Amino acid sequence: MSLTAEEQKVVDWLGSRKEAMVALLREMVDTDSGSYDKAGVDRAGQVVARFHELNGLAVEIIPDATYGDAVKARLPNPTANDQRPVLLLGHRDTVFPKGEPTRRPFSVKDGRAYGPGVADMKAGIVIEAFVAAAFAECGGLSAPLTVLTTSDEEIGSPSSRAVIEAAARESRCVFNAEPSRLPAGSDFARDHRQSVTSGRKGGVFMRAEFTGKPAHSGANYEKGASAIVDLGHKIPKLQGLTDLEKGITVNVGLIGGGQTVNTVAPHAWCEIDLRYVTAAQRGEMVAKIKAIIETPEVAGTGATLSIKGEFLPLEGTAESQKLFETYRDAAAGFGMATIAEFTGGCADSGFTAAQGCPTLCSVGPIGGMAHTPDEFLEVESIVPAAQTLALAVMRAAKLME
Repeated sequence: MSLTAEEQKVVDWLGSRKEAMVALLREMVDTDSGSYDKAGVDRAGQVVARFHELNGLAVEIIPDATYGDAVKARLPNPTANDQRPVLLLGHRDTVFPKGEPTRRPFSVKDGRAYGPGVADMKAGIVIEAFVAAAFAECGGLSAPLTVLTTSDEEIGSPSSRAVIEAAARESRCVFNAEPSRLPAGSDFARDHRQSVTSGRKGGVFMRAEFTGKPAHSGANYEKGASAIVDLGHKIPKLQGLTDLEKGITVNVGLIGGGQTVNTVAPHAWCEIDLRYVTAAQRGEMVAKIKAIIETPEVAGTGATLSIKGEFLPLEGTAESQKLFETYRDAAAGFGMATIAEFTGGCADSGFTAAQGCPTLCSVGPIGGMAHTPDEFLEVESIVPAAQTLALAVMRAAKLME
C-alpha cells in the first residue's frame, strides 16, 4: 500500500501504541457502566474525557439528569476550507448488571480479551480516542474532527439521540466504531477477514398496558373481565404481523400481569419489539400493532400502547458506499479483507444516516458474542483497526469535501 508521508506518520504512531491501547481498554472494561447506572457511565466518560484532554482535544460535557452525560471532544482545523468535521461516534454503556466488572474483570486468554463491553463497544471507544490523539500529535487530517461518546445506546439512546442528530447535521461523514465481525466460517489468525455493516434494521420498542375488571375467580367469575385473557388473544395476532420476506419481525418478548391466582386479572402488560428495514415501513407497522392492542378481545377490557424507545434504520446510499470502499481499501493495506453485511441489529448509526450524513458502521476491532458472558475481542485486531480507521478518516475527509 502506498502511503503519503502524512499517512505514514499517523500509521507508525498508532503502530507503536498497542500496549497503551490495551491498558486503556482494561481501564474502560473494568469501569462499571450499565446503561441505567448514571454514576458508573459517567465514571467511564471521565476516563475518555481525561484521555482526550491529555492528548490536546477540547472536551465538552453535555449533561443529563437521568442518564450518563455525553462526552464531545473536538480537534479543530482552522485552515480547512470545509469546516464540517468528520464525526467518530460510539457508546460506552453496556447491557450488564451493576458489579459485572468485579465478577468478570478484563482478561486476555489465547489472543482474545474478555470482559463486559470489551467488544460492544469499549474497544471501539479506545481506537477512536487513539486515532484522535494520533491526529493531534501528527497532524495530517484535512478536516476538523469530532469524537462523540454517548451513554445510553443499549436502551435506545433516550438522552443521546438529539445530541447525535445535532452532531450529524454539522458533520461531513460519520464512522461508528461498533465491533466489526468475523465472517461466517472465518478464523481471524488464519484468514484476516472482517465484516462491517452496510445496513441495519430500525427498531421500535413498545409497551402495552391492559386493564380489566377484577372479580373473585370462584364466587363471581362472570363479573370479571380478564386483562390477561385479552392480552393472550392478541399475542398470536401481533406475532402474525411478522413478514420475513420483507425483513419485518414483531416479537412479544415480555409479559406480566394479574393480582392473585384467585382473582380475575384486572391488569396485564407486555413489551413488543418491532424490527423493519426501510423508514417507509415504520408507520404502517406501528399503526397495525396499535390497532391490535387497542381493539378489545374481551368485553370490559381496554389497552394502550406507548413507545419506550426506538432506533432508525441505517439505509445505504451512494455516499455511504464510497465510505465503505474507502475503508475497505485502507484495510486491504494491512492485509485485512473486508466485506459489508446487513444486520437486524440496531445502532446509533441509524440516527446519523437519517440526518443525511454519510455513515459507515462497525469499524471497531473484531469481536463477537456481544451481550453475553462469552463476549470477546481479537486483541491483535486493535492496532490495525485503529490504523485503518485513521486512513479512512483522512481519505474520506477529502472525498467528502
